[in-house]
Amino acid sequence: MASHLDLEEQEQIEELKHFWRRYGPMLTWALIAVLGAYSAWTGWQYWQRRQGVQASVLYATLEGAVGTGDQVLLSRALSDMQDKFGATTYAAHASLLAAHFFLDHNAPADAQKALTWTLAHSPDEGLGCVAKLRLAAVSMDTNDWAGARSVLGGKCPTSFEALVQDRLGDIDVLEKKPDDASTHYLAAWRAMKDREPYRQLVEVKLASLGVDPRQEEKKP
Repeated sequence: MASHLDLEEQEQIEELKHFWRRYGPMLTWALIAVLGAYSAWTGWQYWQRRQGVQASVLYATLEGAVGTGDQVLLSRALSDMQDKFGATTYAAHASLLAAHFFLDHNAPADAQKALTWTLAHSPDEGLGCVAKLRLAAVSMDTNDWAGARSVLGGKCPTSFEALVQDRLGDIDVLEKKPDDASTHYLAAWRAMKDREPYRQLVEVKLASLGVDPRQEEKKP
């Protein structure tokens, strides 16, 4: 009996050896790949959390600089935020906040630089489109209407469609193109919900051009 069991055990051992010789290296590399991926994922998660904490502290510093009007500290905090934490949404928010500060303190070139950075680097498409709209407004303030129109090109989330069309209408008005302005304002009006407050402002703009959007809707 014992001899019979020994033979079975030896057969099993030989089968295991054969299996390992054939599949062992492949299983080993597969295990290494899985463990490596897991390690990379956990490392990435840790790095993301650490980045988020550090970025939030720096963002608080920038907010404080805005509150006290310290432009030197704000510029330094913004530069550090963009250089060290440019992949975070904190950096995009910080750049938008800094741009607002620069505009309020008559520094349009600095505002334009901050907004351009946000548009190019924001990981959030919506924040990028906010930067796009504000950057177009800065260009409009300097009568650079072609630049403003160029900035508004490209794709934005659907939720921003109405605002982009409205801003294009504003540019048309400045360029004395009432027909084009009406087309863009109508597109903005149609993209907005019925009770959306901003829709009323667009209606006022259309009325100033002699256009009633509700009558336009009835046309075949």
